[in-house]
Amino acid sequence: MKLHWSPKSPYVRKVMVCAHELGLVERLELVRSVAAMLTPNERLMQDNPLSKIPALVLDDGTVLLDSVVICEYLNALADGTLFPAAPEYKWHSLRWHALGDGLLDTLILWRNERERETPLPMLLQAFERKTVACLALFDQEAERLTAAPFAIGHVAIACALGYLDFRFDAFGWRERAARLAHWYADVEARPSIQATAPGPG
Repeated sequence: MKLHWSPKSPYVRKVMVCAHELGLVERLELVRSVAAMLTPNERLMQDNPLSKIPALVLDDGTVLLDSVVICEYLNALADGTLFPAAPEYKWHSLRWHALGDGLLDTLILWRNERERETPLPMLLQAFERKTVACLALFDQEAERLTAAPFAIGHVAIACALGYLDFRFDAFGWRERAARLAHWYADVEARPSIQATAPGPG
């Protein structure tokens, strides 16, 4: 399988965390792909017309798009437990997955806006308010996160918090969410999280 990949993309990181957790890393051929918003990547578009990563090209040529789909495919391929079937875990995990991805979407828009020549203050404030609200919610649910088996919701939230550290280090999210920070400290120790930390390139 061929994975269009970047060491800085939090969505690619989600896929790689899952691959590590499921023992599938060795089956992935990582293809370094740049997916800049203003410059469509012609090579990448041969597999994904949206010029976005991650994109997973299966051995039969089928291309799976979006981290949500790719993570679920890898879990099914390995008969894994990252997408729980039991109702008492399934819906919490999928909800956390959606919230973690939503926070990532917000953070990427926030970063793009702040790097514009003339950022719009109202947009910056809106992105910050949404981020603070997500952190407050995750902080309230830190005990439930700890009690639940590690699954895709944990992966998404961990990747969002890692992106905060990577791109918003001055934001100081840990001071705003102490219980969440305690949970994340344990998650950060997982080999899959350590192996996928954002890097240069």
